[in-house]
Amino acid sequence: MTYIILAIIVVLLIWAIASYNRLVTLVNRAKEAWADIDVQLKRRYDLIPNLVNTVKGYAAHESSAFENVTKARAAAMGATSLADKGQAEATLAGALKSVFAIAEAYPDLKANQNFLSLQSELTDTEDKIQAARRFYNGNVRDLNTSIQAFPGNIIAGAFRFTAMEFFQLDAADAAAKEPVQVKF
Repeated sequence: MTYIILAIIVVLLIWAIASYNRLVTLVNRAKEAWADIDVQLKRRYDLIPNLVNTVKGYAAHESSAFENVTKARAAAMGATSLADKGQAEATLAGALKSVFAIAEAYPDLKANQNFLSLQSELTDTEDKIQAARRFYNGNVRDLNTSIQAFPGNIIAGAFRFTAMEFFQLDAADAAAKEPVQVKF
């Protein structure tokens, strides 16, 4: 009888350790996935001033659009929570669309190699952000499911694991959910 009780305790202990380690792994994967998003967002932030300066050379009188992009970029870089980050990124995407709309009116600009290169890099970066966002949200989904499902919720509660937020664009700006259009 003592051996049976001891075996049950050992099995429960092994299960608790395995559950804890799985939760730690899921948290670290989600953090790593967020770091991937952060890298792509920083790349995007670095491309934007070059793009604005290139367009500004052709359409200097469109200063309000350039100011909006600059303000949106600053807000996105300064956002701290995931909800604020999502809303700021949606605003930035909308502001970038206005810059591309301005570029449509200037055939010389659309043919400028520097502009074309920046536009291509920005489109590539947008695609990478989307892929990184999907990867992050998938990892957060797995973590949240493990934290909320029985019996993992017992270990999660005991060690104070908390659910993480998904990274979503602001639902109020549906247009920002569409990728930046590159038209020639």
